[in-house]
Amino acid sequence: MNQTESSHHLHLPAGLRFAFVEASWHADIVHQARDAFFAEMAQGGFNADAIDVFDVPGAFEIPLHAQRLARSGRYAAVVGSALVVDGGIYRHDFVSQTVVQALMDVQLDTGVPMISAVLTPHHFHEHAEHRKYFLRHFAVKGTEAAQACLQTVAGLRRLDALLSPSPVSADR
Repeated sequence: MNQTESSHHLHLPAGLRFAFVEASWHADIVHQARDAFFAEMAQGGFNADAIDVFDVPGAFEIPLHAQRLARSGRYAAVVGSALVVDGGIYRHDFVSQTVVQALMDVQLDTGVPMISAVLTPHHFHEHAEHRKYFLRHFAVKGTEAAQACLQTVAGLRRLDALLSPSPVSADR
């Protein structure tokens, strides 16, 4: 992520709520993203009590939860997080592409930002080195997801303010 402004100085209203939807497959790795997300959100002024976590079985279940959360009107943004691994068949590519496209569709349909930390490595193996790498990598992605979340919400709020109708002056 190319960070153009610090997410720590965005001055968002304190009452905003966020949702984090995480897949249970490879939970130890996915939780690294969640924990880093929480830490970065706290740096941006939103503690754990402003974030609701929803566990789902796998990545494929994230978009439906995200859609319902977005439609509720309760959340400024929804984050999805999962590790979709190559099980030796093409299905992992299908799942990750489908999930990301569905999140984009939900975002465009509802106007609620969908932030994706759904990652699909080309070659993941259940050995110590890959696990260590992805434990670290998901922490980085969780931090980036929080930054993207805060910056996107702030940017949309600025855009809404700019596009809102301004009062017409009496002499026009």
